[in-house]
Amino acid sequence: MVATDDYREAVSLEDLEEADGELVTIDGTAIALFHHEGDVRAVDNRCPHMGFPLSKGSVDDGVLTCHWHHARFELSCGDTFDPWADDVQTYPTDVRDGTVYVNPNPSHELPPAERWADRLETGLEENLRLVVAKSVIGLSDAGVDYREPMATALTFGTRYRESGWGAGLTVLGCMANLIDDLAPVDRKRALYTGVRHVADDCADQPPNFDQPSFSTDEVPFDRLKSWFRNCVEVRDADGAERCLRTAVATGHTEAEVAELLVAAATDHPYLSSGHVLDFANTAFESLEHVGWDAAGEALASLVDPLTSADRSDEQSAWRQPVDLVGLLEDVYGGDVTATSGLERLANEGAEKVWSPPSTFQETLRSDDPEAIVDTLATAVREGATTEALAAEVAHAAAVRVAQFGTANEFADWNTVHHTFTYANAVHGSARRTDAIEPYRGVFDGALNVYLDRFLNTPPTPIPDPGANDTGRNADPILADLLETFDTDGEVNEAGRLVAEFFDCDGDPVELKRTLGHGLLREDAGFHALQNLEAAFRQFDLAKMRAAEGEGNSAADLERRRYVPMIATARYLAAHFPTRRQAEQTFTTAARLNRGETIHDD
Repeated sequence: MVATDDYREAVSLEDLEEADGELVTIDGTAIALFHHEGDVRAVDNRCPHMGFPLSKGSVDDGVLTCHWHHARFELSCGDTFDPWADDVQTYPTDVRDGTVYVNPNPSHELPPAERWADRLETGLEENLRLVVAKSVIGLSDAGVDYREPMATALTFGTRYRESGWGAGLTVLGCMANLIDDLAPVDRKRALYTGVRHVADDCADQPPNFDQPSFSTDEVPFDRLKSWFRNCVEVRDADGAERCLRTAVATGHTEAEVAELLVAAATDHPYLSSGHVLDFANTAFESLEHVGWDAAGEALASLVDPLTSADRSDEQSAWRQPVDLVGLLEDVYGGDVTATSGLERLANEGAEKVWSPPSTFQETLRSDDPEAIVDTLATAVREGATTEALAAEVAHAAAVRVAQFGTANEFADWNTVHHTFTYANAVHGSARRTDAIEPYRGVFDGALNVYLDRFLNTPPTPIPDPGANDTGRNADPILADLLETFDTDGEVNEAGRLVAEFFDCDGDPVELKRTLGHGLLREDAGFHALQNLEAAFRQFDLAKMRAAEGEGNSAADLERRRYVPMIATARYLAAHFPTRRQAEQTFTTAARLNRGETIHDD
């Protein structure tokens, strides 16, 4: 190799030949040098896995082995035998007059954005957390918009998981929804969290093989919708997928496609503990980030969860001791799949303007399911829109989480959580389409709020606005809030601190950033990640309604803003702290990408 000004003097060839390896630092870069089989080789001294000094490794038969986790690298090019370790950077060398020279700044075959995009694909395929973390950080540092790696993960998750949309893609969508609410460094954590959950969800799963759309554009929308619902009803996934793909391929609007999916997702109440509608809502939200061009693949992945769903009307809790399904059938039009009764009620209220009575929330959280159904039916008759009623039910569900009694079994946190995220999904669906079917989601969600009533016995009090005005500055309150996530059992204190923050006129932007950071530093599970995103969504929607002057009073509007935030703070505090292994991986990846020395030689 011809020496150029890019090369720096490193070590004498004689010394290198006599040593097992030499460590040199050139222009701030620690480089491990080896003389092997007559050639001089140079690699980054930091093992790309966890940063152990490779100068302390060994070389045999052209293979460099790190002695910490025994990662192996082809010495001449740095490629790893062990994908979990990632490849190591190599450096060009030259020997002149008995002296070894090294180029510490070699040109890369690919620009950083392309190189990290390739590595992200590998991380997804091999389910390698460290590679995913380094790739996400590298792409962000290269100025790549988060939507690009999100789109890569979305495509991967729909293509390589036969059972369709699941927790991983939902987490990805939730993390994208949170991006703007997070501090800049936590935006990288959020994307890493979403992508690694997709990789984990697809690991060891068979790939998906698509069904094509029908080769015609002449099927009317109403017929496609009927076919789709019928296929889902009899659990015919192939037929349902062809109908759905045809709706997208023939150019039907987002609102129309949403109507088709919401109809099937509410033909039976509360499918799979609410996950099915929540998956659908998150799929549409994900498309808002990556673009409608991805709709065919993304939405088709919802078919398997739809056709394989557990149906609540087949469960005893919805039949005994009160026949809740019967109450719904009376309103819907004789069957849980009907809408004729709801259509009549909506037609009666078509020219009316509805505002919630002062007792509306109390009724929604009462122990009288007939009164709940009657109150909702009356509201529809008096002009209540699907969006307005969905907001009311979502607030009632948030109250259930905020007032969850800690004497209950720990697993029951997820009972109230499921109702809350389902109600949030109904709210999102009602904002997406003006079809009649979201009314069914409203009624279904309200009856699930009823079923959760014993989990508020006794209810944990929600502080009234102003009751915790201590006059403290916001920063120490937020610091105390983060500390509650470091100790088991600080559930009620976490909720109180959020109320104090609002009463002391804290900036909600900073509260969101603090809660987001507290979440992302933990090994948070699917439900915790969902919960925070739903709470932020409901907070924003309540703030929007307050700005538009909706509600009963200023105090009511203020309460509706902070109840979801109290609810999620309590939920997170119940599930933290964790081992924080994912954060360790993220931190290691960030340090390696920055070129830091993690372990001293």
